[in-house]
Amino acid sequence: MALALNRLNARQINTITKPGRHADGGGLYLVVDKSGARRWVFLFRWKDTPTAPGTGRLRELGLGPLRAVGLAAAREAAAKAREQVAAGIDPIAARKTAPTPGRGITFGAFAEEYVTAKSPGWKNQKHAAQWRSTLSIERDEAGKLSATGYCIELRDRPIAEIGTDDVLAVLAPIWNEKNETASRLRGRIEAVLDAATVRGLRHGPNPAMWKGLLSHLLPARQKLQKGHHAALPYAAMPNFIKRLRLVRGMSAFALEFAILTAARSGEVRHATWAEIDLEARLWTVPAGRMKSGRQHRVPLCARAVEILEIVAQIAHAPDELVFPGQRKGAPLSDMSLSAVLRRLDVKATVHGFRSSFRDWAGDATTFPREIAEAALAHAVGDATEAAYRRSDALEKRSALMDLWCCYVNGGA
Repeated sequence: MALALNRLNARQINTITKPGRHADGGGLYLVVDKSGARRWVFLFRWKDTPTAPGTGRLRELGLGPLRAVGLAAAREAAAKAREQVAAGIDPIAARKTAPTPGRGITFGAFAEEYVTAKSPGWKNQKHAAQWRSTLSIERDEAGKLSATGYCIELRDRPIAEIGTDDVLAVLAPIWNEKNETASRLRGRIEAVLDAATVRGLRHGPNPAMWKGLLSHLLPARQKLQKGHHAALPYAAMPNFIKRLRLVRGMSAFALEFAILTAARSGEVRHATWAEIDLEARLWTVPAGRMKSGRQHRVPLCARAVEILEIVAQIAHAPDELVFPGQRKGAPLSDMSLSAVLRRLDVKATVHGFRSSFRDWAGDATTFPREIAEAALAHAVGDATEAAYRRSDALEKRSALMDLWCCYVNGGA
């Protein structure tokens, strides 16, 4: 009797939500777990010493999650497994003994290939830089890989061998304190491993997936800060700045500069001298390095200019970094700025100082909300309102940043 095959279709597999096994025929099933996770399995009967194909105990061969393995690929894998069973070969044992195509390809090498392939479709190069930095695949001008980032321990591991314990070793140390960063990192690792599965370099469930796996091992995000960055109350800023200026080093200068300009860490760490006009007291961040994808002009207060004059003694060629890292041509890492905060025992994040500035501007000044938001490079209003507001209110923002500088320096 012929097997009843291909019972499911593409529309069905994307709409099935009822937990259980949903047959496509010939031993292929789409399994929907109670968590909502969906995966393919091939069920077959097998004896340790089979006397005839199709007899013995029921066994399950995992074929991968639905998001990584499509219907056609699942049917192809099931057909191959059926042929093995008919030939007296245990497909589970055959998988274990067969050489894995991805065993010689490292996580870092494949992650570089993935980011290179996907980045042309991303909105700007800053997004790609974040992927490279967090996945530890950032390279300097000489082509040398970064010694920093969260995935150093994964980088040289064969991608076929990355397991749940490996992913947890990366995420667990930062999950509670940097949940937003850790959550994005988990998604990036998951995407890389999913792509490797599609390419046939891995088998089985993705060890970085949240539903049905890491959700059982890590606290739910809504029980943590849910994306909010720990911030220092603005009333504590003058005393903090006094302590910060006792710390020597490029990271301390970069952190103070970020605070005085209310800029994001990455905007500061990747700033070049070509963007700086000391005479005009202006820093122009190009659109490609802004989260918004728009150029952002930043007025510089007196102390910000003083910091620039100090670090300019190291190097100030147009293509040089304003705040260089220890390796030539490499920027400071985000962790280097966070290390300054840990050294001072301050329970805040670098990004949180933008919130300190925003709270101060709203509570302690009479500047309109739009000016404070513009200083943070936030979009205000809808697209129509933005189209009519051509000016970036630089003059008013300059007055606001001078007042912020005065405040954190202990002034009124």
